[in-house]
Amino acid sequence: MLHIHNGDSAAGTAMKSDIPGEHLAWREALVCGPTPGNLSIDEFCQLRAQHLADAYGANLERAERELRAQEETLARLSDHEEVVLWFEHDLFGQVQLMYLLHRFAQSELGKTRLSLICINEFPDVSGFRGFGELNEDQLATLFPQRQEITQPQLDLGSKAWQAYSAAQAAGLIALLDSDTSVLPFLKGAISKHLQRFPSTKNGLGRIESVGLELIAKGHSSFRSLFPAFARREPEYGYGDAQLFLELKRLAEAPAPALSGGNNQTATDPAQMLLSSFEITEFGKAVLAGEEDFVRRNGIDHWLGGVHLVGSEAPWRWDEQAQELLVRL
Repeated sequence: MLHIHNGDSAAGTAMKSDIPGEHLAWREALVCGPTPGNLSIDEFCQLRAQHLADAYGANLERAERELRAQEETLARLSDHEEVVLWFEHDLFGQVQLMYLLHRFAQSELGKTRLSLICINEFPDVSGFRGFGELNEDQLATLFPQRQEITQPQLDLGSKAWQAYSAAQAAGLIALLDSDTSVLPFLKGAISKHLQRFPSTKNGLGRIESVGLELIAKGHSSFRSLFPAFARREPEYGYGDAQLFLELKRLAEAPAPALSGGNNQTATDPAQMLLSSFEITEFGKAVLAGEEDFVRRNGIDHWLGGVHLVGSEAPWRWDEQAQELLVRL
């Protein structure tokens, strides 16, 4: 039996529990950076390794080696009687789940059973965010509750990944209008993803807008800002590094909306916590909707398979209408 966990924290706890089988920590952050769907597995691993190196300071060769090792594990799924996926309900976890369901839908599974544990709450855990919060005994109680992954779930997961990794966002918009009930947290995650596109109001996605707003309200220290953001937007499942990178992008633009960051990178959590940001006058104007961040700075940003690049963003999120609009 093989268990695939969303990162090292939950995998490490599971290894200490009495849950039977092998445990694999899925070390990726597909919620951020380029994920174009028109690449081979080898090409995809190379691209993702480069992103992890550029964004998080990972060693390029090691990152590529580890990504390839994960893919090789997926290629040997039929060696296991059962494979259990442990992924959270938030956007971070749902993107990982989409990818794996897509890979499984393309694989020859033989007699291997696929199971899923995906929850958004846990008894007596207030504001549950993920499996990493649980101890060995708590995790072990979830194992008997796993549910078999059905063909409709594989089909929908594959369709969702293809839409997420597509060069245009039309497939994701269509998914919002379809029946996604076999994966109950998928529709909410897709909606949160679409809200990351630049808004019609000020050119910022929801992550950047909320970050800017919290900083303007006094959460200048990243030590204070990150937990405030996590409480405000738990459905994203962002870690500290993901939020820090979004803020650095605002601070390093030609017309910056923020100052600060203390020249830190996302490689050292301790140093990130020591950093701080301040909103600029331009940032205040952006937050008020008086300036448009993209029109002043241009954009070069990946959201799934969509590469927003140039002097304007062809896809814009309309907060009032709650829909993603295309500008031709």
